[in-house]
Amino acid sequence: MDLFSPVKIGNYTLQNRIFMAPMTRCRSSEGNVPNDMMVRYYAQRASAGLIITEATQISTRGIGYPHTPGIHTQEQVEGWKKVTKAVHQSGGRIFLQLWHVGRISHPAFHNGELPFAPSAIKPSGSIYTPEGMKEFVTPHPLTIEEIKTVVAQYVQGAKNAIEAGFDGVEIHGANGYLIDQFLRDGTNHREDAYGGTIEKRVKFLLEIIRGVISAVGSDKTGVRLSPSGTFNDMKDSDPANHFSYICELLNEFDLAYLHIVDALEGDIRHGANVVDLSVLSEAYKGVLIANGGYTKERGNKAIQSGLADAVAFGALFLANPDLPERFHADAELNAPNPETFYTQGEEGYLDYPTL
Repeated sequence: MDLFSPVKIGNYTLQNRIFMAPMTRCRSSEGNVPNDMMVRYYAQRASAGLIITEATQISTRGIGYPHTPGIHTQEQVEGWKKVTKAVHQSGGRIFLQLWHVGRISHPAFHNGELPFAPSAIKPSGSIYTPEGMKEFVTPHPLTIEEIKTVVAQYVQGAKNAIEAGFDGVEIHGANGYLIDQFLRDGTNHREDAYGGTIEKRVKFLLEIIRGVISAVGSDKTGVRLSPSGTFNDMKDSDPANHFSYICELLNEFDLAYLHIVDALEGDIRHGANVVDLSVLSEAYKGVLIANGGYTKERGNKAIQSGLADAVAFGALFLANPDLPERFHADAELNAPNPETFYTQGEEGYLDYPTL
């Protein structure tokens, strides 16, 4: 087996194991509605075994960045319908990533109201808002009732995604956003049923998973985690044991897949608690997708060694719409241009050349 072998996730047999990772691109229109630029962008990349969309808000309170798409209004659903139709017509499969940023936001996005989080812990740094760069604020700790509302919004987001024609959804539990904030003891200092032990900190994620599965089916539900991640001021006292436990719990759900943001190869960041992929691969028995600075060679090695069943590529897919064809031909790769990652035009979005 290698990157070019078919793979089964849920009830789908995919044409290859070269997946497109979710990447925020800030191209949506007013009202966080997907537009025709996005239709072309995703259709260009339909040769991926699976496309996982950019992170997509489940509610207005989930917004933390300008021009990012949502899945909580009918206009947004209609916009995404054009994307899924174009990808399917080009022979591809596409999952939508369900997102709530939690504390990684600012009152400027919420009519002056504080962003949500498990605990009132302010992240370090600043964020780009409609009013320019602003320092992060101390968030509002969610009440039990508010937690139930957010869980319901994830479930409705999943239903809306299926209405929009997606083949499934990925629950974004990574990168320092709301679910990740619940999972880690560096950001979750709650003393109720949702905090304290890892058994309690994982409760929020498990409730979302159960709700989404009941709405759309386990075969259409994936989960993304980043056990080694420090992005968005994240930390955990014992990520290897905590995330191994979480991975073992996920076995009971018969998910379409588990998507792991892996530590970069050779990553020995000072003070960082890097969790080796082998620890998680051993704990999780289902389909596992690896992501994080992978090359063709490293991806093939991960698959052949049994560490992963597929590999999700981010910046390489951004710059190479025909990445599977280029990998197959051992062709030269386009270099991504970071200056156009988050701009709003076609440059650096639709104009990367194919072979």
